[in-house]
Order: sequence, then structure tokens, then C-alpha cells
Amino acid sequence: MTTPITTESGLCSLHHAAFRCRDAEQTRWFYEDVLGMKASAGIVLDEVPGTNDPVPYMHIFFEMGDTNFVAFFDAPSTADPAWFKRKDSFDMHIAIQARDEAHMLEMQQRIRSHGVSCLGPVEHHFVRSVYMYDPNGIQVEITTRTADHDRILAEEGAALPQVLKAWTAQTRAEKEAKFGAEVLDRRGKPQSELKG
Repeated sequence: MTTPITTESGLCSLHHAAFRCRDAEQTRWFYEDVLGMKASAGIVLDEVPGTNDPVPYMHIFFEMGDTNFVAFFDAPSTADPAWFKRKDSFDMHIAIQARDEAHMLEMQQRIRSHGVSCLGPVEHHFVRSVYMYDPNGIQVEITTRTADHDRILAEEGAALPQVLKAWTAQTRAEKEAKFGAEVLDRRGKPQSELKG
């Protein structure tokens, strides 16, 4: 097992997570008007950097309170309408942290006041959360840490190697039948096969 990357070794925060959107303006309405995030940049390009594929698109960024971003690509020429169906939260969701529980509940009321269903709060013990869907079928979670957050995650972190080993043993046969052992065992390529 390799040593995990920590803040001491350089990678310390998320700059942005990016997703596809059906329409940049509709997405702006949700993230700026409903959630109150700052629409901070919109870049329009006619080709994909690096590949130079001729795909016109807009890349729009929404800034959070910690100066990190949630971003979206509006590229209608390559969009598949099926992608915008509601996704299972196991497949994709965004969790945005509120200042505290009172702020989370204020956000829930704000979201509802814009005609958007917002369910919860749901108790997860280390966090408490409310949930809604954005216009792109992505579940959005507004969450707040509980008083036991750090203790619970520290305990879960200490147990992770054993829990992961047991989970792998429990689920390996099902995954091999579904995905194949070769796919599950795949890791990086030898340096000689890498490009660039």
C-alpha cells in the first residue's frame, strides 16, 4: 500500500468538481438564485483543450464560501438527454457544507421558497443533511457536521484497513461475476507503457 497524499505532501483542497449540465442558464438559476452561490466565471470555447476536438461548450463556475468551486459543462452537441435523468445518490451527489445546523435549516427554507423540494433533515450521526435535486438530475446535499463528527471519522478511519479487507472478502465473488477479476485487479500501467 502506498502512502496517502496529505496536505503535507501538496494536494490539500478541492479546486472544483465538474459535471455536465443541460443548460447553463437553468443551472445558474439553481446554484446562484436558489442556493446563493456566486456565479463567478463562464468560459466559452469552440474546441476541447488538449484534443482540439471541435466541440463548442461553456464551462461555468459557482464559488463556495471556502473559495472552491462546483462547475458545469454546457456542451449541447455532445449531450445525451438520458444523462439528465435523476441519478441514484450512490452514483453521484454533491454534498455542500453549511456553517451549522441553523444555517442548514435556513437553506432548506430558502430552497423550498424557490419551489424546489428539499427533504430532511436526515441523521447520519457524523453529519445531518437535507436533500434536493438540481435541474441536471444530480442530488445536492446540504450538510452540517455534528458534535461527534471528528470522533466518529477518526474511529472509522482507524478501523478502515480491517473494514475494507472484510468488505472486499464479502463482495469479491459478486463483483467478479459482474465485472470480471481482471478489471478488479487492474492498477496502473508500467512506466514504459505511459505516454507523455
